[in-house]
Amino acid sequence: MNPDGKMRLAAYFNPTGHHVASWRHPRAQSDAHINIKHYVEITQTAERAKFDLVFLADGVATRQADIEAQSRSVQFIAHFEPITLLSALAMVTERIGLVATMSTSYNAPYHVARKFASLDHISGGRSGWNLVTSGQLAEALNFNRTEPFPHHERYKRAHEFAEVVQGLWDSWDDDAFVRDKDSGLFFEPDKMHYLNHKGKDYSVRGPLNVPRSPQGQPVLVQAGASDDGKELAAEFAEAIFSPHLNVEAAKAYYDDVKTRMRKYGRDPDHLKILPGLSVIVARDAEVARKDYEFLQNLIHPIVGREILSTMLGEMDLTPYSLDEPLPDPLPPSNGSRGHYDSIVAMARRENLTIRELGNRVAGARGKNVFVGTPEKVADYMEDWFSKEACDGFTIMPPYIPGSHDDFCELVVPELQRRGLFRTEYEGTTLRENLGLPRPESIYTRADRKKAGKSR
Repeated sequence: MNPDGKMRLAAYFNPTGHHVASWRHPRAQSDAHINIKHYVEITQTAERAKFDLVFLADGVATRQADIEAQSRSVQFIAHFEPITLLSALAMVTERIGLVATMSTSYNAPYHVARKFASLDHISGGRSGWNLVTSGQLAEALNFNRTEPFPHHERYKRAHEFAEVVQGLWDSWDDDAFVRDKDSGLFFEPDKMHYLNHKGKDYSVRGPLNVPRSPQGQPVLVQAGASDDGKELAAEFAEAIFSPHLNVEAAKAYYDDVKTRMRKYGRDPDHLKILPGLSVIVARDAEVARKDYEFLQNLIHPIVGREILSTMLGEMDLTPYSLDEPLPDPLPPSNGSRGHYDSIVAMARRENLTIRELGNRVAGARGKNVFVGTPEKVADYMEDWFSKEACDGFTIMPPYIPGSHDDFCELVVPELQRRGLFRTEYEGTTLRENLGLPRPESIYTRADRKKAGKSR
């Protein structure tokens, strides 16, 4: 549980919302994917509601699917590059964190370190990197590959990648740049550090050509639910977006990851686990229910099947009838283990057809959905939080701006009334607001150890 007893809240923005038919809703901005004013407005709304951060997912390909399904979807088709967008949003916000996805599979560590360190300076200490690996074939085909890296290899490379990025972020001591006009000294030479990393997959000399950032290092975020993903999170992550659909699974995951942190010498409070929650809320429960049903009825069955196929790791479901259950056994998946396991378990447990399962997961793309009044939404969130199944939530508005506005207007005040969420920001950086420490430089740590031994 967070030491201050308060939830952390992330606002996860897909352009028009997380529901696959979001763009068709009357209260959604249908051209959101290229509308900067839209992003400014929804981010400022989240900041007024005192959210910890906004988060932008990303992929390095246009999502591949049956062309009929693809032409009816806005999800991962064409949208802003997230670092560019967050840099613009940094100029119109003051306190809210700015977090984006960047893959370890198709970037170099130096690129990632430089971009997020720059964003941290631009935003005054509010940036975060969502570390992901890329498992989609469409992405591999854009980067001189005929197939993605195998699952275990992706995570093995990611461990070394994260280590290099964090090392590069410490290239300069905090006080390296003296900028003394009288003496002509711009920086202290002994406060610049070469990383000189030589590993299995990466050889990186350094130093990074960006000074140490206001937070010391940007916040490192992760979303893996597989065993490899949990191990990576336990070693490096400071926040996790998790995909669990019930409090029991969330609690088991929470305890597992927090326990794993001990072998890396990490304090469990220095990792915030924020499961995804897609909320449709209204003052009247019947109004909320009808809104949800309206959205569900906008899903084309072919779109539902294609989203299901993607979430099961690009599994080809076209040979099977929409009105039959998933085949048993299923072939192995190269996609997200957390999504795969949760979806297959739900399908078997409820004996759902492919049509029903596609309709179910396509809405929030496999994430948890809650429909109800502000009090019932707050009850649900408080139950998970009080059982230490989470440190807060990643709120995934089904359609934007409408459902995002509703959550901020109706649910946030109810959480504040119960003393579960802040009424003012605690600090100016993302680390301060999440309750995370400012990391000590690896070189400062080494000097301190050396000084201790000399005594």
